[in-house]
Amino acid sequence: MIIIPARMESSRFPKKILADIFGLPMVIATAKRVEGVDSVAIATDSSEVVDIAESFGIKAVLTSDKHQSGTDRIDEAASILGLGDDEIIINLQADEPFIEEEVVKSLRKKVEEDREAFMTSCYKRISLKSAEDPNHVKVVVDSNGYALYFSRSLIPYPRGECSDFYGHLGLYGFRRKDLKAFCSLPASKLERVEKLEQLRALENGKKIAMLEVESESFGIDTPEDLERALRKHTI
Repeated sequence: MIIIPARMESSRFPKKILADIFGLPMVIATAKRVEGVDSVAIATDSSEVVDIAESFGIKAVLTSDKHQSGTDRIDEAASILGLGDDEIIINLQADEPFIEEEVVKSLRKKVEEDREAFMTSCYKRISLKSAEDPNHVKVVVDSNGYALYFSRSLIPYPRGECSDFYGHLGLYGFRRKDLKAFCSLPASKLERVEKLEQLRALENGKKIAMLEVESESFGIDTPEDLERALRKHTI
């Protein structure tokens, strides 16, 4: 199942999940992009979002407004929905309205195949200019394709020759039991410093399998990001 965590408030872009994406609220546009992959539900702290989702025929679950992360929110939604321990859950951020269906399909397949991973995510090659932007999260991976670290800083720092920079895409795949285990871990020091919840897993010695993909999508964090995305997708 694909669960989209949708918190109404955003400090950098208030009510961004309802921003207009070619006639649709952003969270609805995101949900509709992936309806062909698996069943979809929106997990939100807003009754307004529940009403909007239902008006478009999309399942929505009202969750607590106390959650510190989107993953904690989808864990509550998974409990409400009664999902079994082996169910594969894709956590897709509400601000990815241009995510390609094939990327989500590939992520789901990777979760099915890699039984050693605690969780799975995606990355893509990016330019040095993008890598220098702290709004774009970077990742470095080991020789087996598992994440070594994620950061808002430029990693690796190009002290020598380096032409390979990788941007993290905001989606994750879990089995239900691993999602539950993740949310039982306390927030970690690195997670609090970088404001990146996936660092909780790494700091606790868990494996995050990374899948390299080709994608034109990127998370929309600011109004400027939205303008850039809309221009790009109308060209």
